[in-house]
Amino acid sequence: MNKAALFEQIKRKSSYLCVGLDTDIKKIPEHLLEKEDPVFEFNKQIIDATIDFTVAYKPNIAFYEAHGIEGWTSLQKTIDYIPKEAFIIADAKRGDIGNTSKMYARAFFEQMNCDSITVAPYMGEDSVKPFLEFENKWVILLALTSNAGGKDFQNLELNKGGDLYEEVLRKSQEWGNSDQMMYVVGATRAEALKRIREIVPDHFLLVPGVGAQGGSLEEVSKYGMNSSCGLLVNSSRGIIYADGSKSFADVARAKASALHQEMAVYLEEYL
Repeated sequence: MNKAALFEQIKRKSSYLCVGLDTDIKKIPEHLLEKEDPVFEFNKQIIDATIDFTVAYKPNIAFYEAHGIEGWTSLQKTIDYIPKEAFIIADAKRGDIGNTSKMYARAFFEQMNCDSITVAPYMGEDSVKPFLEFENKWVILLALTSNAGGKDFQNLELNKGGDLYEEVLRKSQEWGNSDQMMYVVGATRAEALKRIREIVPDHFLLVPGVGAQGGSLEEVSKYGMNSSCGLLVNSSRGIIYADGSKSFADVARAKASALHQEMAVYLEEYL
């Protein structure tokens, strides 16, 4: 999916919601455990319940590979089930030397047919470039994450001025453009969005941390939105685990709808 098609989906649905499929078999409703593939059945019902309000889905790969071949099967079935209108993010946080990154790219782009993959920038250009060689596929580079430990390195002040995450934003723009590269910026770091938008005014930002982690959708939207929206705001636990009964999908739909309604207001106000 290219940038124009993604923006068209955002406008059509008045939403920039991404639903994270961090599906833990220990947390899904017990009645689903009777199914042949409980993880896929859970995901299927979440997707059906939220697709009207959602422009992207983000399976967190660790929750699937933890179950070996069965988990990978559930993941592929989930990806195949997601409607083509939705943008699919493989939240895999890969990044290795060139030949290895090329194999990761082939796995998630060619075999699994994901639209994008999260990538760690620590090993530099040659670890990221192989992901950028695929047409209409995206790298989502980790920039400023919402976890407490992110400050250990990301906010280190450089001798030439600025923080390390700012250098990641600047340097990586030499590798790919705003039609093929996004950045992860945690919603709990919304205070930095003004500065980030000065450095990467045209790129999309994937923003986790709204909902269960307490990030402010209003602040993210106010300071992070650009002329093509430029935001995919993710909610995982706040939607998919909002209810543990047989009504879980209905509650998930209500939670997604509430975020969608708020997003529609901000799109009208800031776009």
